[in-house]
Amino acid sequence: MRLGDGGLFLHSPITFETTLADQLKAMGTVRHLISPNQFHYAHIGEWSRAFPDAVVWGSPRVRERARSRGIEVRFDRDLDVEPPEEWRAEIDQTVVPGGIFGEFVFFHKKSMTLIVADTIINLELDRIRQPWRFAAKLTGMYHPRGQIFFGMRLPLLFQKQKTRAAVQRILAWQPERIILSHGRCFESNATAKLQGLFGWAL
Repeated sequence: MRLGDGGLFLHSPITFETTLADQLKAMGTVRHLISPNQFHYAHIGEWSRAFPDAVVWGSPRVRERARSRGIEVRFDRDLDVEPPEEWRAEIDQTVVPGGIFGEFVFFHKKSMTLIVADTIINLELDRIRQPWRFAAKLTGMYHPRGQIFFGMRLPLLFQKQKTRAAVQRILAWQPERIILSHGRCFESNATAKLQGLFGWAL
């Protein structure tokens, strides 16, 4: 996401590529590298070495996970339930509980876009192989229906009060689209989709 001051907010960046980095430089200055949960961090170290002035934001338990896997990454600051001053005017955020899969989700106000990592998965079946295709069909995590990540479902149920608070905050944003890390994004009717997925928690 590009902030009003020209800074770029990179959510769970993928493998570093010079071509991609050059494209981003043409858009603005990389200022924030975000690990939204303890599973989305593996390439942040590559990006922070390429952009040493960027602030690297960590999620709970991500430091321990990186160390245990021998992945070199420096985290400068920790994410909190409330957005920091650096992007508060343009991006809101909250925590979706989910046990070890719990994560921060973000809402870009200007584009009315919700950004998630693993909370919702919408895989395209023709793009994945077995046994993952069977697993996606079994759990409902496939396009066009999409579904809550199966690993989060019981933790969300067991933490229903926290789940309700997170869902209410997300719905209050009234997002128009959802960007996903896994599967096809929802380009419209995002609020209705979220109500269908999380109505049980309200």
